[in-house]
Amino acid sequence: MFAPASTILSFFSGVGFCKLYEDVADLPNLDYDFVIIGGMSLSLTLKQGGSRRTSPVPVEWSLGHGHPLQLEYISIQDADYTTTPQTGANGHVFDYLRGYLLGGCSSHNGMAYTRGAAEDFDRYANLTGDEGWSWNQILPYFLKNEKWTAPADDHNTTGQFNPAVHGTHGLISVSLSGFSWSEFEQRVIQTTNELPDDFPFNLDMNSGQPLGIAKSGWLQYTIGHGERSSSATGYLTPKIIQRPNLDVLLHAQVSKLVLFRRIHAAQTPIRHAGASLFVAKASKEIILSAGTIGTPQILLNSGIGDRTALEALGILTLLDLPSVGKNASEHAYSGVSWAVNSNQTVESITQNTTRFNEAFAEWNRSRTGPFVDPGPGTHAGWLRLDADSPVFNVHADLSPGPGAPHFEMLFQPFGVGGIPGHFISLTMAMVSPSVVRGSVTLSSNNPFAAPVIDLGLLSSEFDALALTEGIKLALKFASAPAWNGYLGAPTTVIVDNKKFGIFLMYHIVGTAGMSPRGAQYGVVDPDLKVKGIAGLRVIDASVLPIVPGVHTQAATYVVAERGADMVKQKWTL
Repeated sequence: MFAPASTILSFFSGVGFCKLYEDVADLPNLDYDFVIIGGMSLSLTLKQGGSRRTSPVPVEWSLGHGHPLQLEYISIQDADYTTTPQTGANGHVFDYLRGYLLGGCSSHNGMAYTRGAAEDFDRYANLTGDEGWSWNQILPYFLKNEKWTAPADDHNTTGQFNPAVHGTHGLISVSLSGFSWSEFEQRVIQTTNELPDDFPFNLDMNSGQPLGIAKSGWLQYTIGHGERSSSATGYLTPKIIQRPNLDVLLHAQVSKLVLFRRIHAAQTPIRHAGASLFVAKASKEIILSAGTIGTPQILLNSGIGDRTALEALGILTLLDLPSVGKNASEHAYSGVSWAVNSNQTVESITQNTTRFNEAFAEWNRSRTGPFVDPGPGTHAGWLRLDADSPVFNVHADLSPGPGAPHFEMLFQPFGVGGIPGHFISLTMAMVSPSVVRGSVTLSSNNPFAAPVIDLGLLSSEFDALALTEGIKLALKFASAPAWNGYLGAPTTVIVDNKKFGIFLMYHIVGTAGMSPRGAQYGVVDPDLKVKGIAGLRVIDASVLPIVPGVHTQAATYVVAERGADMVKQKWTL
């Protein structure tokens, strides 16, 4: 934790509770040791005897010895983004929602808790030249963050996970699903018995060896006692928020950093219509935790980025750092739905008002029943392409190693599109890194304008072919005898010419990626300090140089945990 003498200001753009400040005029002062902007690297602040809560936002501020940070105090009603038309998804423009509330995206995500393959983190160590990012050295941070918790229905979990690879004393609850759609789940497990070569068992997907299908059939989720466990509920407790050395300001947006670096003077602040401007100071560090979209947006608005692009927008370049906002990685998915000969699906709740109200009342009363089911899927499996797949004739394998997946298959007891009836779905996400990377750039020099988000989704032949092979795997799974008499006709899926529907996982990383110290590419060094600038650090998912082959929540937590230790070591806290 930060030393008790350290003072921390956290900027946040959501709605709060406890002793949180909603008006800058109520802040006791504007001079701090640390200023933290963003919503996810909570562990950093919270552990210090102080807590922090923020979310990806734009403001004006500065670094260094008492250098000012200027903030626009505004509302954040326009928090949602859209992507550019994605050529690999038939020109579709995707909504891209971000977590503008306490806890950031951990307060609105699907809660899947998946650490990834050991090879994911060993690759980070190789790419950065820092063994501290390797699986063996990052595993203790996973254990430190996690508090394994009994599922909401308190069922016997013996043989459904490996206790040896889980933590029990952390701040984030992790559990198995607390509600069973038994007809569906039994068929999933039966299929792994019938097609073991293609879909083998895996006792625990979070061991660093995720390949296969979890023996329990259930995903692990950040749920405790039937409720979401987020960075807000775990780290920003009422006890922490009352610490005298922590101030949390809500409804503020950071537009840019006002840097004072020898010959550089502060830039003229840009005001948002109807907003007041104020200045906060950080004597030790400013920590960007604004997320994979918000962090590069703030850096670019501050004049930290590609000089040519900044000058084209009339933004003075303070540091030519071309990698800012580049190298974005995202996961795409598609899938197949079938009508089923059963009424034991989620539609039995969502298409029946009486049952919906009864289930919701049960959850309110006891935190049990269907509403403890988080939604992404009751089961999951991680799978690879065959080593001799013709897809590799188009491009070499981009996964980090033979123990890492190309696909995640989610097993869902519901359909898509709200069609009347009862359905199940097999969703296939391509979790191996894409050949083509995306970017987050500026649309103008107005720091409050929405950024330009181009994911480069499935825009290479390899990506499209690989996802097509994934859909074929889903269809093969559904061909097992276990599904006889249960499945009806699938929804329309045209595999050979790739005209299946494409969706996003919202797992974007990489826009402030790590690289070796002294490298001419990348945005931060392995210690998460921004290259070429003292007193500025990034602690969020944007620093991951390549997307891991799983849901990114757990990886983001360990970035925060290790980042907190880096700050403590730097300042002897």
